[in-house]
Amino acid sequence: VATNNTGTATLATINASATAYGCSSPAVNFTISVKPTPDVLQPANQALCSGIKTSAISFNGAVSGTQYNWTNTNNSIGLVASGTDNIGSFTAVNNTTTPQTATIVVSPDASGCPGNTKSFTITVNPVPTIVQPANQVLCSNNSSSPVVLTGSLTTATFNWTNSNPLIGLNATGTGNIASFVATNNTGTATLATINAS
Repeated sequence: VATNNTGTATLATINASATAYGCSSPAVNFTISVKPTPDVLQPANQALCSGIKTSAISFNGAVSGTQYNWTNTNNSIGLVASGTDNIGSFTAVNNTTTPQTATIVVSPDASGCPGNTKSFTITVNPVPTIVQPANQVLCSNNSSSPVVLTGSLTTATFNWTNSNPLIGLNATGTGNIASFVATNNTGTATLATINAS
C-alpha cells in the first residue's frame, strides 16, 4: 500500500539489476511517485432564514492545489445543484411553510487522487407572516374584543408591544391579546399602537 503523509508528492528511485551464473546485468533505474491523498476539513452545518444572503463557504485541506467538487441535494434553497471549489454567497430561498434542508457533499481531488468526502447541511427556514388585525375604537371602562393573532406558520410565536399602557393593556405580551377593560382618564381620546411580530 503506497503511503504519503507529507502533503506533497514523494518520489522514490528504484535501482534494479539481475544476476545469474555469477554474471550481473547493467542496472536499470525507474521512479515511483506517490501523490498524497487529499482531504477536506469538515464544514459546519448552517441554518438560515429565507431571504437572507449567505456568507461564502470556503473549503480547506492539508494538500496544496486540491480541487473541491460539491453536490447539493436540494437546489430549491437557492443554491445550484453542483459546483467546484468554494460556494459563493447566495440568497437563501424557502417558499414553503416548513424548513427545507439540503445536504452538500464535498469531494476533494488532488492531481487525480480522490480523498474522502465530507457532507454538511444547509437548512433554510420559512419566514412567518402575520394577518393584519382590525383597529378597535373603545369607550373608557368598556371591554375590548380579544385579538387572535394568526399567520402563515402554525408554529409561530407572536410577541407584541403596546405603545401606551395607560389604556389598560400591558406594555408587552406573547400570543393572543385577551380582552381588557379600556381606560382613559385624560378627557381626550387616547391612542395606543400595538406592534406584533
